[in-house]
Amino acid sequence: MNPSEQLVDHALGVRWADVPANARRAALTFLHDSLCVGAAGRHAAHADAVLDIARGWGSGGTAGVLGRPDVQLPPHAAAFVNGFQIHGQEYDCVHEPAVLHPMATVLSAVLAEAARAPAPVDGEAFLAALVAGVDIAVCLGLAAGPLSFFRPATAGIFGCVAAIANLARLPRAVALDAFGHALSFASGTMQAHVEGKPALPVQVANAARNALVAVDLARAGMPGVRHPVDGPFGYFGLLEVEGTAQAAVAGLGVPGQRIAGRHIAEVSWKPFPTGRAGHGGIVATQRLMQEQGLRAEELASFTYVAPPLIHRLVGRPAHEAMEPGYARLCLAWLVAVTLTRGKVDLADFQPATLRDPAILALAAKVSVVDDGNPDPAAFVPAQAIARLTDGRELRVDVTAQLGSPAWPLTDDQHRDKARGCLAFAGLPDVDAPLAALMADFPAQPDALAALRTTGIIG
Repeated sequence: MNPSEQLVDHALGVRWADVPANARRAALTFLHDSLCVGAAGRHAAHADAVLDIARGWGSGGTAGVLGRPDVQLPPHAAAFVNGFQIHGQEYDCVHEPAVLHPMATVLSAVLAEAARAPAPVDGEAFLAALVAGVDIAVCLGLAAGPLSFFRPATAGIFGCVAAIANLARLPRAVALDAFGHALSFASGTMQAHVEGKPALPVQVANAARNALVAVDLARAGMPGVRHPVDGPFGYFGLLEVEGTAQAAVAGLGVPGQRIAGRHIAEVSWKPFPTGRAGHGGIVATQRLMQEQGLRAEELASFTYVAPPLIHRLVGRPAHEAMEPGYARLCLAWLVAVTLTRGKVDLADFQPATLRDPAILALAAKVSVVDDGNPDPAAFVPAQAIARLTDGRELRVDVTAQLGSPAWPLTDDQHRDKARGCLAFAGLPDVDAPLAALMADFPAQPDALAALRTTGIIG
């Protein structure tokens, strides 16, 4: 069978009743996490400009924007702004093996589609759509090789289309056409990551918005390409040349025994608002401070020996002209902030901190070394080595990423992150009603109306 048909059939068949308990918990957890991160994203660099741009695309809105309860936009514009805000501070959840942020795109698309649905979308249908979208995006990511294109956007748009198809109960033929149209809109390069530019969340935003366009074209009767995944100029033919469509289908599991939601259960929190590749170094620094007494004034040098992906993504030098997006992807600066403040938080990416000469001087002592790990998607194992001015050497091994399935956040840590995001958004009163809603979200007859009552979205 055409691999695209298999992926679409899986997405269309996902129902909340069939999702295992661990995947249900993960879906609710990362819905809550992503909503709060998206609300905090209203204060991300350039977020207000993005909102102003989106307002210029049309009026008569029915879709809300996270963290802005007084704002409604046309659904396509709202999907764009929400995608930007969820990913705009590098605080959104991540599927590490796929090197993919699945919820930034998928949740933005589902919120927009629910806002334009002809009838209320209940909680179970909303959650099933998220699960279906994450499954498809992650399957594409797992089947790929080293990053060359920005996978949260390129794989993300296919996940968004899959989620909308599930939510709207699209006829199979229409869903396949929409999946085919997604290829035309699949875009996003790693150049923005290399340069630390805000084009990264723009690419996520574009994928969420264009998923709705792909579905609109299919609904209007325009046929899409039949082989968007395995064609010679399809997803794996052009964007992920070291992967295969067959491997993507294999990510669904054994035919006849495929489990809906297996991949959302593999998603990791981000405990810090930085590139995921920087988290191991932040936690290693905290451990050296707490367990071995490391102090900033004693540091002669700090070396983080880690897999090639870490060196590639966050091994860049710090400099005084950094934008927030660059600093979030600079391990040297993140380690220096941790040594100075004990952690890295949303409030740290302000001009005064970015240009603090003491922090920049500390950052100049930090280096990232490629350990030659042959796994192109590995984040661990790694080792932090701090050499002190008195000649001593402190070391700590990193064998798991905080927030990963191997080292998940506790319930208290999850709630602390949510509270911090909502406080940063200026919406501390949203915390209690939103947390209470998550406990009963599947039973809501109108998921979007229920979210609006909390004040998280307009």
